[in-house]
Amino acid sequence: MKRGLRSAALLTLVLLLTGCGSIISRTVPGQGHGNQYYPGVQWDVRDTPWRFLTILDVPLSALLDTLLLPVDAQHGPYE
Repeated sequence: MKRGLRSAALLTLVLLLTGCGSIISRTVPGQGHGNQYYPGVQWDVRDTPWRFLTILDVPLSALLDTLLLPVDAQHGPYE
């Protein structure tokens, strides 16, 4: 039972952490680095000490960035 609870807690934390690149690049000023399309993926692939989370975050950021393409086209570069 403890192992299942621990696994569920870990999965929940991982899911809460994913998508951060997409959200940060659009909401925190200066984090989009002028990227108009797929700013979350581009934010994720930069070199940081948190590289291991990038493996989890890039596919979900790509999905979210794809869904937000119409918004990005209308908004313009994120500065």
